[in-house]
Amino acid sequence: MFTPKLSLDALKHMKATYGEKAYKKYGFVDAFNPATDWYNPDVICIDVGATILAAENARTGFVWKLFMSAPEAQAGLKAAGFRAIGPGDELPATTSIFGPKPESTGDPQRTGG
Repeated sequence: MFTPKLSLDALKHMKATYGEKAYKKYGFVDAFNPATDWYNPDVICIDVGATILAAENARTGFVWKLFMSAPEAQAGLKAAGFRAIGPGDELPATTSIFGPKPESTGDPQRTGG
């Protein structure tokens, strides 16, 4: 929900790769496994609510602002060790999951190797 660029890249890639088997008139099928060439024929709306929230959040940021206005959300994020970032903070580069593999640091938890 909070990664619109990565999410859209992934959806476009899946639609282009798996075509009409995975994407029907009303969207992606409920489930599919390209490794076994299995595609559920059903398109159900269980994810539509989350999709609408994600689209609105990408458009206006409303969902994130509303979530962050809840004291419970703020307390939970603080307890989990998250902190606010400022203009001087260095942020890691974000790339598409389908983009180039990052340089290896020898630590498989941190990068591609």
